[in-house]
Amino acid sequence: MATRHLIRSVILQTLYEWDFYNRQRDLVAMLDRNLAEFAPEIDEPEFAWKIMKGVIDHLKEIDATITKAAPEWPMDKIAIVDRNILRIGLYELLYADPEEVPPKVAINEAIEIAKSYGGPNAGRFVNGVLGTVYRERKALKQKEREEEGGLQEKKE
Repeated sequence: MATRHLIRSVILQTLYEWDFYNRQRDLVAMLDRNLAEFAPEIDEPEFAWKIMKGVIDHLKEIDATITKAAPEWPMDKIAIVDRNILRIGLYELLYADPEEVPPKVAINEAIEIAKSYGGPNAGRFVNGVLGTVYRERKALKQKEREEEGGLQEKKE
């Protein structure tokens, strides 16, 4: 298993446990324990800490994005494993350095993890949510570029 895929799996396990216990357990201690137990020889543990910190730092925004992209699925009705896969994928898609984790890699990794750990429809669900966010974000960036181009033309 590739190092980063393994790291994402360990982060998922940690977020699942944290979420299961209503966010009352020490997240840092859980990730430390899970990395030591399930990924003791990974060559870039800082990647795990970066993703975990990013998910937690942006949790409200990420959860709001999930709610907007899947309005028929309230957060408490999404399986714990699925919502945490979405959190990892959306963090990487929206906040991580796209040079380090390209958007399509973030989406594909989340889908693969969903297929491995989620229910029978988890891969399609994760693909639908992340694909929707990706397309909306891409359209927004395109519109911004077009508007900037229009402003440049007016200045000239």
